[in-house]
Amino acid sequence: MKMKNRWIALYVENQVGVLAKVSGLFSAKSYNLQSLTVGTTEDDEISRMTICVTSDDITFEQIKKQLNRMVEVIKVIDLTDVPLHMKEILFAKVLRIDTAQKAEVFQIAQVFQVEVADMGDDSALLECKLTERRNNELIALLKSKFRHIEVVRGGAVAIESISTSCR
Repeated sequence: MKMKNRWIALYVENQVGVLAKVSGLFSAKSYNLQSLTVGTTEDDEISRMTICVTSDDITFEQIKKQLNRMVEVIKVIDLTDVPLHMKEILFAKVLRIDTAQKAEVFQIAQVFQVEVADMGDDSALLECKLTERRNNELIALLKSKFRHIEVVRGGAVAIESISTSCR
């Protein structure tokens, strides 16, 4: 069976413990959770979770059924094959750099269209809101050019596209 990343959007009641219940379902069943982000929607009483799970077709169907059975879950949307707008936030610190290397960090920031959010005497902080693939490419480039980097990533958020453009 083919394992691949699959995406789900959940609309849930914005209550204490709902995140724990949803993530608990994944851990109890030993599902491989890749990413989970959550935030309130335009309605303060409803949150939207964006979840990425690595699974085969059969397991993914089980996951969706189990999520649909949860009382706090209002709606489950399979985003796997839907045109999406998806971004992941990432911060990358480049540490112990000289003036020439700072210039190189600025060039990389320009090419990737990311913001230099902070600058120190021997360091730079990049703030990135890119796709997961593009963030991976940025990290690979930074690792190849600089010895000391620190990366912090958030999970992806996604919304269904209005047009047919995808990810």
